[in-house]
Amino acid sequence: MATLRASSAWEPHGTETLMRTLQQPSDRKYRKTHPWLTFELALRDAPPELWLSLGEACSKCEHIAGVPLQPAVRDRLHQLYLAKGVRATTAIEGNTLSEDEVLQRVAGKRTLPPSREYLGQEVDNVSAAVNEIAARFVEGQDLPFTPDQIRHYNRLALRDLEVRQEVVPGQIRTYPAVVGRYHGAPAQDCEFLLQELCGWLSQPEWVPGMHPIADGLLKAIVAHLYIAWIHPFGDGNGRTARLVEFQLLVSAGTPTPAAHLLSNFYNETREEYYRQLDQATEPRVGMLRFIEYALRGFVDGLREQLRTIRDQQLSITWRDYVHAHFRDDATLAAKRRRDLVLDLSAKPEPVPRDQIRSVSPRIAEAYGGKTGRTVSRDLNALVRMGLIERVPEGFRPKTDAILAFLPLRQVPKRPSGAPSDNVGNAG
Repeated sequence: MATLRASSAWEPHGTETLMRTLQQPSDRKYRKTHPWLTFELALRDAPPELWLSLGEACSKCEHIAGVPLQPAVRDRLHQLYLAKGVRATTAIEGNTLSEDEVLQRVAGKRTLPPSREYLGQEVDNVSAAVNEIAARFVEGQDLPFTPDQIRHYNRLALRDLEVRQEVVPGQIRTYPAVVGRYHGAPAQDCEFLLQELCGWLSQPEWVPGMHPIADGLLKAIVAHLYIAWIHPFGDGNGRTARLVEFQLLVSAGTPTPAAHLLSNFYNETREEYYRQLDQATEPRVGMLRFIEYALRGFVDGLREQLRTIRDQQLSITWRDYVHAHFRDDATLAAKRRRDLVLDLSAKPEPVPRDQIRSVSPRIAEAYGGKTGRTVSRDLNALVRMGLIERVPEGFRPKTDAILAFLPLRQVPKRPSGAPSDNVGNAG
């Protein structure tokens, strides 16, 4: 029976090697050709930065999961990061559709000419697989992490695509595989290696006492690495690895928008991804450096998502703040001024005085038949109320006013080049 050894607490210096005791003949071919397939993760050797990144990832995932959003905002975030993740999963293997084309395709609004339809089919396949995984968890169903499930993802990834004659979607290859300079594991060992991988990562508590999201994040990165190294299928191994990664992240409680971030990061840093993937096979490097690389990208993606969410929250707070100023005034002038502030808030740049009437269709209608004096009176009144301000380029909403509602604190100085979590413009 395979065993897992680990300490009883999640401590950087107390955690022992996570390993699987393999019950197998010692003469399996992969032991000589792929000695890095050890089913060991020496967390006791992990640097402090890795543990700090894991902790930050857990905290930010919990924050994202606990923030209520308006339905439209929630759905837009879901669609946006689904499209980003699907595009990354396919682009890293050569799909050339743009992010906008993928976003439209995911929304069911994009048709492609026959010569490019196969690119759309690749996107459709990954999108359907991701939605299947998410739906299972939303319905409260557990997804097994088994070789059969991995084969199922490969079958979904290759559905209705033209593949080489020897490739059978969802079936383990029976022939050698070479990708660039890399040779996949011996074909006769692939089934065994998948079974060992699933057994190793399916332990009830991979690291006893570890936060579920941290546990799932480590498993997802390790599973991705091992499937890339084993290369068990004739085609679609990368897409399969990223679908497995998505399953393990979502099953650990990672919010679905965040569960796409690793794929997106690998695609955005493609050359570094392949370099890290290659270096991780070297004994002096091992998996820990790849895990550090993946965690840094994951945390950076979480910071970006949180900035987006925080901007949405500030935008809602700003709208409430504007409405509160006109709550007791039901006149047409008050409504016109309120709408002007809100529509100015949708503009990324200040609006010149002579373009105020064309800020939006409803503002153009509100000022229809009105003189320039009315426009000036409204602008002056809104400046006095502290809702807009004059700048050299024109007028802009004074959204900074709501930052006064944030708790007071001394903002520490950051080293040059360090990431910032500053609140963005609420407008």
